[in-house]
Amino acid sequence: MASPAPANGAVYAANGGLLDPLLVSADGRVGATKKAGHGAKGKYWAAADKAERRAAKESGGEDGRALLFRSYKVKGSLLHPYRVLICMRVIAVLLFFIWRIKHNKSDVMWFWTLSVVGDVWFGFSWLLNQLPKFNPIKTIPDLTALKRHYDLPDGTSRLPGIDVFVTTADPIDEPILYTMNCVLSILAVDYPVDRLSCYLSDDSGALMLYEALVEVGKFAPLWVPFCRKYSIEPRAPESYFEHVAPPQAGRATQDFLNDYRRVQLEYDEFRARLDKLADTIRKRSDVYNSMRAEGDQKATWMANGTQWPGTWIDPTENHRKGHHAGIAKVVLDHPSRGHHDGSETNSPSIGATDERLPMLVYVSREKNPSYDHNKKAGALNAQLRASALISNGQLIINFDCDHYINNSQALRSAVCFMLDQRDGDNTAFVQFPQRFDNVDPTDRYGNHNRVFFDGTMLALNGLQGPSYLGTGCMFRRLALYGIDPPRCRADDIIAEASKFGNSTLFLDSVSKALKQERTITPPPLDDTFFAELERVVSCAFDKETDWGKGVGYIYDIATEDIVTGFRIHGQGWRSLYCTMEHDAFCGIAPINLTERLHQIVRWSGGSLEMFFSHNNPLIGGKKLWLIQRVSYLNMTVYPVTSIFILIYALSPVMWLIPAEVYIQRPFTRYIEYLLVVIVMIHMIGWLEIKWAGITWLDYWRNEQFFMIGSTSAYPAAVLHMAVNLLTKKGIHFRVTSKQTAADDNDKYADLYDFRWVPMLFPSVVVLMFNVGAIGVALGKTVVYFGVWTTAQKKHAAMGLMFNIWVMFLLYPFALAIMGRWAKRPIILIVLLPVIFVLVALLYVALQILLNGVIPF
Repeated sequence: MASPAPANGAVYAANGGLLDPLLVSADGRVGATKKAGHGAKGKYWAAADKAERRAAKESGGEDGRALLFRSYKVKGSLLHPYRVLICMRVIAVLLFFIWRIKHNKSDVMWFWTLSVVGDVWFGFSWLLNQLPKFNPIKTIPDLTALKRHYDLPDGTSRLPGIDVFVTTADPIDEPILYTMNCVLSILAVDYPVDRLSCYLSDDSGALMLYEALVEVGKFAPLWVPFCRKYSIEPRAPESYFEHVAPPQAGRATQDFLNDYRRVQLEYDEFRARLDKLADTIRKRSDVYNSMRAEGDQKATWMANGTQWPGTWIDPTENHRKGHHAGIAKVVLDHPSRGHHDGSETNSPSIGATDERLPMLVYVSREKNPSYDHNKKAGALNAQLRASALISNGQLIINFDCDHYINNSQALRSAVCFMLDQRDGDNTAFVQFPQRFDNVDPTDRYGNHNRVFFDGTMLALNGLQGPSYLGTGCMFRRLALYGIDPPRCRADDIIAEASKFGNSTLFLDSVSKALKQERTITPPPLDDTFFAELERVVSCAFDKETDWGKGVGYIYDIATEDIVTGFRIHGQGWRSLYCTMEHDAFCGIAPINLTERLHQIVRWSGGSLEMFFSHNNPLIGGKKLWLIQRVSYLNMTVYPVTSIFILIYALSPVMWLIPAEVYIQRPFTRYIEYLLVVIVMIHMIGWLEIKWAGITWLDYWRNEQFFMIGSTSAYPAAVLHMAVNLLTKKGIHFRVTSKQTAADDNDKYADLYDFRWVPMLFPSVVVLMFNVGAIGVALGKTVVYFGVWTTAQKKHAAMGLMFNIWVMFLLYPFALAIMGRWAKRPIILIVLLPVIFVLVALLYVALQILLNGVIPF
């Protein structure tokens, strides 16, 4: 592990490798990568834009703009076999269906019929998943070209304005320290400070979060210049001090050592102040309340001696979570005005070239029990309107509060796609992969999900673009406003109050956005302005407008991200996927199985809601490409697959029946067909692993967790959807808790905390059935081996393979049940064979007992 900042100022990764933040150098070379297939010029990728670059070089750029990203395609030596194998499997599956229909013989015909329906669905869903992967494209930002064309010699910049949104719903389930580190990483990102603004949306209306932002305003003047001066990576202090080794004398300059110690000391004090905020606010409020007349309601008081308009410590009407006034406060003002509200610090200056800070704004939308607040989508739309009045950045990027900027060049990377001369104006959003730095080393529950992020999403780059995934996505403001892309946009668009709401200031901001006008300095922040600002975040502002339908983030669905991206794609916009060698963003994942499954229920339930809405991919999105429509269809119906998987996983009960029962005859040929189509899936998966740059462990964890989800979360989502269709009650939104089990000695303690919920019951049943089936199979082998025919022995062995395969897939779930015993997986490896033997002995004993009592 290297020093965080060597003497020459270069940036080192935690493993000691030198990182080049400019992913594509001036001469077009791409830095070496650590994983096979991951780099743009790796073993399996070739340049796909040579002709475009040659033409741009000859013409000097048709519209005067540069080519700001590189495109790469999978080499034909890998892509052609991949496509051929997909076609071969389609043929094999069709032949399998034809054979089953011709040989419609079974010991249980109703089960045979159900299995045929299931196999048809498996084939259909696999095809929906596979078709969009025919043409994977990797796009790599050219940061050198961006700097050359948009950073001016006098230190100013022509880059567009960016408004960064951070959303938090609860300071308990979403710890304040994570949220403040997210904000600090944004303030320290490498982007012109006068063109960057950060907005924190607090849906709880808690004074604690506002005062935490004030503390950020005090610490940021030390942290941000420190990051700029020494090119610190990552720029979230918690992650930096945790993952990067402390500097050593001789490996860094004395100036750096002195600044490092001072910043670390200040950060420790900053953390301590955050920890004491709840007590500080309560003690202060007790003092102020004690000076008031008896009988007065106990208010919560701000440091300036005024009552907090949001949620009080002792909640009352109009001051409780879910019922409070709208709040908007500027914590750090625009750098051009030279003052920062509440950000004074006594710490000595770091001495960086630029010590200015971006704007920082606290927003808490109004809440009222008589209104539907539309969850996260409503909070994002309130931020969208508030930011339009203050900074009106052309581009918007949103983060969940548990994510932080891991690569200071990330925002510039996304801008490369927005400003590129090749259809950049028609690019609505740029999605980054999601990465997590708290996942256990073996990724037991597939939190990294690299098969999806590095495979499926990368493949969509070759179509209309990846879908919006809720965080780490940069939008064009006009696309969120429901405006058509330039190639099919009318010239006389008028911002109408019936569509955008009755606010003159906001309508004026929309008109400026359409003309791509942006003043560097926001308007004066007087009382009149703040009154209008609080008005646009009021709960009634959306009523009788297009907000949540054709404008902003979409309402009335649990997965507002997928539907919002679908609406934008349906208008003809495209999107792109930005991959960076040094991950752009990192976050916190729920490593506890129960929390992870709650997350999956919400995602999959929202996907089903989308299918049964007017946003159904079969009928919605007039300008959606055909294969892009197939991709969205796959995203909405995949949970249904779990019903058939659950049925198949329970089929080992057949072992518990005394007589031989076969789902299909001839059984041997049936198993052979199954093996062929299953093996072909994994052969295709092996080729995907090659071009996606993932590992077999990533692939295997994906298979295992899909099995766990298919016996728990996905069926629960299908049940929720059925209830929704009958009762019109949607998926209940539950904030995923990021709090971990308290154990200072084990950062993965939450992984071993098993929390029982009803949706786990089917998984337990499947596990028990398969354990019992294997044990009974062994017992039957002992009892009947001497009288079984060769065919019966072969059939038994084939059937047993299925049980063992299900056990391998459910292995992580079995570890979860063990709780803290799972810290030593060897226990399970020893325990399972013991259980198999005990069940087998019990079966043999029963047979002996029955044969002794009841003659056959």
